[in-house]
Amino acid sequence: KIKTNQQVKEVITDEEIEKMRDQCCCKRDLAILDFLYSTGIRVGELVNLNISDINFEERECIVFGKGGKERKVYFDAKAKIHLQNYLVDRIDGNPALFVTLDAPYTRLKISGVETRMRELGKRSLVNKIYPHKFRRTMATRAIDKGMPIEQVQKILGHSQIDTTMQYAIVNQSNVKNAHQKFIS
Repeated sequence: KIKTNQQVKEVITDEEIEKMRDQCCCKRDLAILDFLYSTGIRVGELVNLNISDINFEERECIVFGKGGKERKVYFDAKAKIHLQNYLVDRIDGNPALFVTLDAPYTRLKISGVETRMRELGKRSLVNKIYPHKFRRTMATRAIDKGMPIEQVQKILGHSQIDTTMQYAIVNQSNVKNAHQKFIS
């Protein structure tokens, strides 16, 4: 059997997230950043969300993943507040959760989110920022903090646990910390 080296892919650090928050020039981009960071949804799922899909009371929303599979995802208090601040300022009647900044205020496209996040990363001096990195960061953090892999799988909408396991490729310092916690 041939062994392939699986590299630990980079995640976004807490400091990098704060730098990017500081560089957000509009409420929409701040809402997108925190929504991606706390939900771990795919960018394609993000742009397909409607305002009516959001339950602010429960801090959850319904997303339609690959193959049209429906699932619930959850967001944190920061994402809720930033999303509400963004929606209060909206002057259009578009049902889409995220729309362009200028009239005619059309639904934001995947490429629009990718461009804004990449630009935000550059302004913040944070390298290689793209929407999927928020997903990987959320999943990796959840696993590192002890969330069962099956729950992470459900949040991410993976049908195969193997797909979720790719996010669980642990770095050596995590292994050392776990050893010290459980063995030493």
